[in-house]
Amino acid sequence: MAGVRIGSVLVSFCATLFAQQASAPPAFDVASIRPSIDPPGSVSGISESKGWISAKNVTLKRCVRGAYNIPEPQILGGPKWADEDRYSIEAKAAVPAGGSELMRMLQALLADRFKLVLHREQRTIPGYRLVLGKGGLKAQASAPNGPSTGHSQRGRIDAEGCTLAQLALKLAEVLRRPVVDATGAAGRFDFKLEWTPEDVRAKPPSGDPGAGAAPESDSGPSIFAALQEQLGLKLESGKVPAEVLVIDSAEKPAAN
Repeated sequence: MAGVRIGSVLVSFCATLFAQQASAPPAFDVASIRPSIDPPGSVSGISESKGWISAKNVTLKRCVRGAYNIPEPQILGGPKWADEDRYSIEAKAAVPAGGSELMRMLQALLADRFKLVLHREQRTIPGYRLVLGKGGLKAQASAPNGPSTGHSQRGRIDAEGCTLAQLALKLAEVLRRPVVDATGAAGRFDFKLEWTPEDVRAKPPSGDPGAGAAPESDSGPSIFAALQEQLGLKLESGKVPAEVLVIDSAEKPAAN
């Protein structure tokens, strides 16, 4: 009977240990987080490859956006610096992980190094639906097994190996409203999108700074026009269901 009891205890212990290991989030093998030294207005983005991510000039909210696949306008709360301070992050996994597994590792990294605590809520808020235009999608399909990279700066998005859902995330950043991918287009694409920001379009023509001057007509397309002309996509405004993430607390990471 003693042997049976010992065996039962051992089985129970092993089952508990396995459950704990199975529930533990995947983590990077090595990771470096440092304040960004890039000047204001520099390119910002997160690149990923098999078992590796590189984030350049990113805020904590930008990292949360990538890790949880949610636009920054739908990330609420948190300290002021979470949307201002910028960091460079290099992280490598022990195995050639990719896609969603890398993002789960990023979630664990943010919880560990930024002491990030957050929760989810569902709300219906003003936003946009991203749909196909009459002529269809103009983006080029990505090469199989190619890298996934996305970089953005004012008036420009360069993407390689990105889904239209990821484009919707980037558009939400620019428009400061949620954008829902309603195109129904599957797969990954390479594309460039260039437009003139609204504050630039509203400026008076060069050499005529006088009050009441009309906006420049040849200053370049708006983001709405650029989407249709360059990618064959449209944005429809309206109320959209959206999940929001609320940051309960976060701390600046220690130097490494």
